[in-house]
This record gives sequence, C-alpha cells and structure tokens, in this order.
Amino acid sequence: MHVVQGNNLGDPQAIHNLMKKSAGSFVFYGMDATLELGGRKIFVTHYPHYGYGMACTGNYDLICCGHSHVAEIVSHANVKGGHTTLVNPGTVAGVHAPGIITPLTWILADLESMTFEIRTLEQKAHPVY
Repeated sequence: MHVVQGNNLGDPQAIHNLMKKSAGSFVFYGMDATLELGGRKIFVTHYPHYGYGMACTGNYDLICCGHSHVAEIVSHANVKGGHTTLVNPGTVAGVHAPGIITPLTWILADLESMTFEIRTLEQKAHPVY
C-alpha cells in the first residue's frame, strides 16, 4: 500500500511506526509521492489543486488525489499537448457528520489500458458523531 499524508496532521509518527512494522507492505511517503507502477508514472497527493497542477505538466500518466471525499475520474489537458488522468477515490471510510453522509468509494484501475472505475461499498448504518 502506498500512502501519502492527508490534512489530518494529528499523528504522522503513528503512521510512520505502522509502516516500519509492515515488512514493506505499507509505504508512507509524507506529503506526496512519485511512483512507477505497471510502466506508468504516477504522482500521488492529498490535495486536488496540487494534483491538478501536476497533471497540467504532462510529466505523469496518472495523478491520484483526495481531500474532497468525492470520487471522480477526469482527463486534463496538459502543456505537452496530451491529457493526464486525475483520479480521486472519494472515501472508503465515508464522511459522517450531522446531515452529511457520503458514499463509501474506491477506484479500480487498469494501468495497462488506463481505464478506471468508481466502486461503491455497501454502507451500513453508522452512529452520528
């Protein structure tokens, strides 16, 4: 699992400790990451405005971001004359605040064909916090 930090700055040390105990199956990068998976260059960040800026460079095949808790798959024109895909998986944990319940979503990606599908988990009743 490749993980970047979101805007909950409460416990980055705990995340780092989890990574150390994972025997390499959980990698924490901090604020952003550049990865190469399946022959694709991927940039990962929490913030969509930062992701959009990186998509515009044309230096990456895929940009992954979060923050909004809304799943989306968008193709952005870049300065190299092509397009870069920006995906936001939404939130697999949901957002549960008074009057706000978001779907539990994640993205299924095929990096070879560069196709993406928003998947939704069944939502169980949750207590209101």
